[in-house]
Amino acid sequence: MDSFTALAEPIRRDILALLRQGEQPAGALVDALAAPQPSVSKHLKVLRAAGLVRVRIDGPRRLYSLDPTPLAALDDWLRPYRAFWADKLDALGDHLNRSD
Repeated sequence: MDSFTALAEPIRRDILALLRQGEQPAGALVDALAAPQPSVSKHLKVLRAAGLVRVRIDGPRRLYSLDPTPLAALDDWLRPYRAFWADKLDALGDHLNRSD
C-alpha cells in the first residue's frame, strides 16, 4: 500500500499525529483514540505496510514509532502545490490590503 492510500483514512492520520510525540505502545494509542483495539490494530497494520510506522517488540508490548522516510517523499510531491497556494495567498493578502 502506498502512503497516499494509507493516509486517506482520518484515524490513520490521528495515529501519526500521536506518534509525532514519540514511541508509544499500542494500548496508549487505543486509549488516546478511544477506538476499539482491533480497529487500531488494523490501522497500524496498514501504516506498517505503507512504511509510515515501525514496530518494536519489548516483551509483551508492541511499541510503535513514526518512520519519517516516506513522509519525505510526500513532502517532495507536495512542494509544487505549496508554491501554487503561496502565490494565491499572497494575491489574497494584496487584495485585502488594498481593500482597507
